Amino acid sequence: MAEALSREEVARVAELAMLRLTDEELETFTPQLAAVLEHAEDVEALDVHGLEPTQHPYPLVNVFRADVVEGFDNRDAALAMGPEVEDDLFRVPPAHGEEP
Repeated sequence: MAEALSREEVARVAELAMLRLTDEELETFTPQLAAVLEHAEDVEALDVHGLEPTQHPYPLVNVFRADVVEGFDNRDAALAMGPEVEDDLFRVPPAHGEEP
């Protein structure tokens, strides 16, 4: 296990990250950062030779339903919720650079 992380090292890391930490925050974050680094050492010590890289530990499947067109009977109610309607369509501001 590596030597303990010093308060000065945490202050230097905070400075490099452009963070202004109070003395109280340095007291709080020093042991927390030390614990994170200790955990990273534990992970680094694992023998992963021969293991395939993965992005997720479990196989993922698409949980979305099929994109099926369905009928909608209340077009007027939907259009009534929009700010402006023109020719039975929502009227929207022109896209950047387009003429109105």
